[in-house]
Amino acid sequence: MEELLAGGNMNAGVVKIGDTVRRPAGPWTPSVHALLEHLQSVGYPAPKPLGLDSLGREVLEFVPGAVRDAMEPDHALVRVAWLIRDFHDAVASFVPPADATWQVLIPADGAEIIAHHDLAPWNLVVGEQRWAFIDWDVAAPGTRLWDLALSAQSFAPLADHVPTATSARRLRLFVNAYGLDEAERHALLGLLAPRCWAMHDFLAAQAALGTQPWTRLWHEGHGVSWRGFAEHITRHESVWARALLD
Repeated sequence: MEELLAGGNMNAGVVKIGDTVRRPAGPWTPSVHALLEHLQSVGYPAPKPLGLDSLGREVLEFVPGAVRDAMEPDHALVRVAWLIRDFHDAVASFVPPADATWQVLIPADGAEIIAHHDLAPWNLVVGEQRWAFIDWDVAAPGTRLWDLALSAQSFAPLADHVPTATSARRLRLFVNAYGLDEAERHALLGLLAPRCWAMHDFLAAQAALGTQPWTRLWHEGHGVSWRGFAEHITRHESVWARALLD
């Protein structure tokens, strides 16, 4: 029996059957499955790819647990940073297929690794035995710091509904746990606001074209939210710099 899975912004047609998830496939699916197979082979807890079903849908291992939107406690924030660092270290040895195709939504600042591009709370499944990031369909060339900039903003979080001192402390804790050196910290500071603007600008461009689901998200206010995050980060850039560099 198929159970429709709710949540997420791109989950139309995603269902659970037994201990598997079925979702629409795309030209990028074989490359994403190659990435997930590599991560599995080196012991990283990514969902296991299981090919395609008779309807042409991609089949993935179902990861039990819950997606939590609220801020995680400090010990959990550290675990998230370790999970992201482990992914970036694990993917460094991945050699993409010669004919690799990726779903590139927002161009990154480089091609150091195959990045996830959405390592955020809404894609983290927290289970009793295992924590895992899901929704790898926008994995594509990128850099560690471009990936990390979105994670830092969303997990700290850097947003005006959180006291700035709290965000700064959590940002420092997160970056310390990930293990950035001084030069990388300077570089990350320069990416925090641009990464949010990239989300805003992508949604604005897609809404102008009428492309779904992005037009819907734009009209639901996601673009306004990303602009707000970017402006908040810029207003308090000296606070984030002290948190990471002092």
